[in-house]
Amino acid sequence: MICTDIESFFAALPANRAVAGLDLGTMTIGVAISDTRRQIATPIEVIRREKFTLDAARLLALLEQRGAAGIVLGLPLNMDGSSGPRVQSTHAFARNLEKLTAMPICYWDERLSTVAAERALLEADTSRKRRKEVIDQVAAGFILQGALDRMAYLARN
Repeated sequence: MICTDIESFFAALPANRAVAGLDLGTMTIGVAISDTRRQIATPIEVIRREKFTLDAARLLALLEQRGAAGIVLGLPLNMDGSSGPRVQSTHAFARNLEKLTAMPICYWDERLSTVAAERALLEADTSRKRRKEVIDQVAAGFILQGALDRMAYLARN
């Protein structure tokens, strides 16, 4: 089920289960996972994209292994908030993934997540080679953390 907003996604999630965050690129899929209390996002892996069926199988196996109950998919809006070809590609990925899993899926604005991830890696004095290897999973962590923070706010109010 693709949720139209974070509120309906939050309502569809079972209690005490992790949530996954994805940074969907053309070559890779950055993956992050939350703890079961949904407070902290942890970058875990970068999946090299091959073909949708292979990518989805690997992703869903990883999420099942990690106990994920929902998927937050970064939505690559343009800086002015408009949609471009990457947004259409992300929607298509979500529609195809929805056919393979019962997990709720929602979108989260990912503008500047890669910039934030790059800045964090630079501050950690990460080598250029290592930054290239982990940037997508760190960006997925930023995407997921934003959604987790919003869900924490919803839980309090």
